[in-house]
Amino acid sequence: MRKTIICLLSIMFLSLATLTAQEHSHGGHSHEGHEHGAKSHAHDTSHHGAGHGETHCGHSAHHEFDPGATAFHHIADANIYSIGPWSIPLPCILYAPDGNGLSVFLSTKFGKPDSHGTALKAYKGYVLDQGTVIRVTDPSFPLDQVDINAIVHVKVKDAKGKEIEVPKVCYNNKLYDCDKKSTADGGLFGGGITSYYDFSITKNVTSMFIVCGLLFFLFLSIAKAYKKREGLAPKGVQSLLEPVITFIRDEVAKPFLGHRWADFLPYLLTIFFFILGLNLWGQIPFFGGSNVTGNLGATMVLAIFAFILTTINGNKHYWSHVLWMPDVPAVLKILIITPVEILGLFIKPLTLMLRLFANITAGHMVIVIFISLIFMLGQGELVPSLGVSIGSVLLTLFMMTIELMVAFIQAFVFTLLTASYLGAATEEAHH
Repeated sequence: MRKTIICLLSIMFLSLATLTAQEHSHGGHSHEGHEHGAKSHAHDTSHHGAGHGETHCGHSAHHEFDPGATAFHHIADANIYSIGPWSIPLPCILYAPDGNGLSVFLSTKFGKPDSHGTALKAYKGYVLDQGTVIRVTDPSFPLDQVDINAIVHVKVKDAKGKEIEVPKVCYNNKLYDCDKKSTADGGLFGGGITSYYDFSITKNVTSMFIVCGLLFFLFLSIAKAYKKREGLAPKGVQSLLEPVITFIRDEVAKPFLGHRWADFLPYLLTIFFFILGLNLWGQIPFFGGSNVTGNLGATMVLAIFAFILTTINGNKHYWSHVLWMPDVPAVLKILIITPVEILGLFIKPLTLMLRLFANITAGHMVIVIFISLIFMLGQGELVPSLGVSIGSVLLTLFMMTIELMVAFIQAFVFTLLTASYLGAATEEAHH
């Protein structure tokens, strides 16, 4: 139990670090391109008294319903935690080397966000756009808390002539440039590199804390019950989780890890319940809508753990097959076998990361798109036909049932594959 708790703590804090500490450049980026004739849209600000026909800084606030954008907004991480219609503020920890340095404050400084997660206040040169904090890069923008008119997304052309969408803040009938959201590709696929570092406690990090807290409470109470009821049959939650733990031990750890199953069982149980807990937490409707295991940062940390454990526990037999496979001609070893085996060391954790991310993300997006059918087939009307509504709800309920199974399956598959990689690294030679 102690080893499992240590593993869970390590995963939680490394995942937190990966989710919050993003790589940014110090110099920021410039919004190059032609803005004349550019199309734009602003987020619906009806909660703040703006109508669909209103324009801000020459850009219309009206925009059509976009199911794809809605789905991506649903699965994205955010600086607010929403439970139904209520938004819970989260700490914003931001550092701009070329600006006002370190800024620490609650997201309430941005005011009450609308249904899209966009707020109409700026603070310390930052604004809240679709639930995410972005920085206003224009040095003439005030650093005090000020009311803004809107955040508009303007379509411009970058240096390569490709049309991209950049956020701008409308304040006192003037547009101010903002940072684009950072992406791990360094801007190669259209993303940007921001001029600030974001270490904020986001929605996904908050969900991770909540799930880890629940798991600590659950397993500590079970451990206490085992001590009190030593030698007696399990009951309550004990009887629910004991078969699961026994299954992971007998059907995963022992078959794949052989005599070393006890060394790695705490880690295998940790990642199984950690992934399962986060998957199930993300299934609860109207309760944050977190998508932790659908975030590449979280799945990357889990994959890195598997890679490190496999690498440091690999024995002589394992590395001989990776670097210089016996009974194979030297030419084939040098030209084909060894390069492929070395490449496989990195492909295995990469597939672990992408498999979990893709399956969980796809499920969340499909559910949102099924709900969006109500508005798509209703041709923009707020109250479409009864048949469309019933069909959309039934499809959504069916998909949620599938997602419930996927939550268990993906936790098990990740654990199973991790055990197989560890087993291959620790297996003794058979002569």
